[in-house]
Amino acid sequence: MKKNKRIQPAKFFDAEIIAFIVSQGNKDVAEKFELTLENNPKHPSFYTKEWILSDIDRGEEYFLYRINGVNCGCVAFEQANSDISYLNRLSVLPEYRHKGIGEQLVKHVLEYSRTKNIQMVSIGIIAEHTLLKKWYLELGFIKGETKHFDHLPFDVIYMSYEL
Repeated sequence: MKKNKRIQPAKFFDAEIIAFIVSQGNKDVAEKFELTLENNPKHPSFYTKEWILSDIDRGEEYFLYRINGVNCGCVAFEQANSDISYLNRLSVLPEYRHKGIGEQLVKHVLEYSRTKNIQMVSIGIIAEHTLLKKWYLELGFIKGETKHFDHLPFDVIYMSYEL
């Protein structure tokens, strides 16, 4: 049977499923880097429907990846200014990983950014997450600066993709 795969804009009423995908899709990262509600309460593994609704109210746009009607991945687009956008909360449910879904969601945000005449897409990830860093490099992102934030238990590396 042929699979029906598509990426589509999320709606306000999708907030609960987005929160589920984001939290479940990031639990392994929280475990790997020992992130808890106490040391990193805003980590995506703890995302809630209310946080998603707040993101949407701020103008972030979410996209859902669906296979045969099942929501299995998502990504958020945020336009920082006329030249720069942010790729946020890329998440794929664990049972759907290693099927190219994350890459398709990244490419979707890159193409969506192009339609808005954006010049650069930026991301921030845990600097010590070498596997994720390598994956983004393979997709064409370049490493930028690494920053330390006192409120985070890890350093953040910024990466960008020139359009």
